[in-house]
Amino acid sequence: MKALLALLAVALLGAGAFWLVTAPGALDPEIARAMAAPGDAGKGEMVFWAGGCSSCHARPDAPTELGGGAALKTPFGVIYAPNISPEGLAHWTPQDFAHAIYDGVDDEGAHLFPAFPYASYRHMSVVDVRDLWAFLRTLPAVKGEAPAPEFGFPFNIRRLVGGWKWLYLPHVAPSQTAVGDVDYGRYLVEGPGHCGECHTPRDPLGGPIADKALTGAPMPDGKGKSPNITPAGLAKWSQDDIETALTLGFKPDGDSLGGAMAEVVRNLGHLPRGDVAAIARYLKSGG
Repeated sequence: MKALLALLAVALLGAGAFWLVTAPGALDPEIARAMAAPGDAGKGEMVFWAGGCSSCHARPDAPTELGGGAALKTPFGVIYAPNISPEGLAHWTPQDFAHAIYDGVDDEGAHLFPAFPYASYRHMSVVDVRDLWAFLRTLPAVKGEAPAPEFGFPFNIRRLVGGWKWLYLPHVAPSQTAVGDVDYGRYLVEGPGHCGECHTPRDPLGGPIADKALTGAPMPDGKGKSPNITPAGLAKWSQDDIETALTLGFKPDGDSLGGAMAEVVRNLGHLPRGDVAAIARYLKSGG
């Protein structure tokens, strides 16, 4: 009987610890205060294109109508991109938006599935997040709501996402100032550009394998594989080759980039050429 009671006590302690560890955390108070200041919608548009927001949240023929609905296939199930137009975010505050970007928590305090690349967006500066919010508020309001995620048990238990975050969400302190030129390419790749979401291999739980960052991986939808975009993988590419691929969609051999990269090229086409050059410089040199 004592052994049974001891086992029950251990189980209860374990359940309590799990409940505490997996609870959605609060937004950092410093970030919350910073989000109260007005953003610059013009600068936010550049963050919008760098972040590829339209690729998941809009139709190809209407890239600024963010009604959502695109099916994002993952090894764990299908999630549908939500409506992030002013209609879909009508009840959100700037702080709610930052909470989603940095912590993967929605306006009702629930975990967001990591098909939304908040693990990468967590590297974004507060200034960029604030400006992005300002830009989103200028876009057309689109009616409609995305379908519920199609995840089977146990992946449909959102509380388990808290455990995933405990294991994999990077512990970074977002800057409140603009990123300097020296590290801007790295910032765009690791932050808004979220290149690692497709180009970094993952373990069986879907967590990125840090020591293999950007070395190529199976695509999240199971169709094909993303290439190695480390300096080793791009050894035969010049910086100009990388810039051409990212702006025009052509590889050095004359072939064109297809699939998800075609959408990336369309998004990057809206950025200043210097931003694309910074990305190419970082990818070629590794920093």
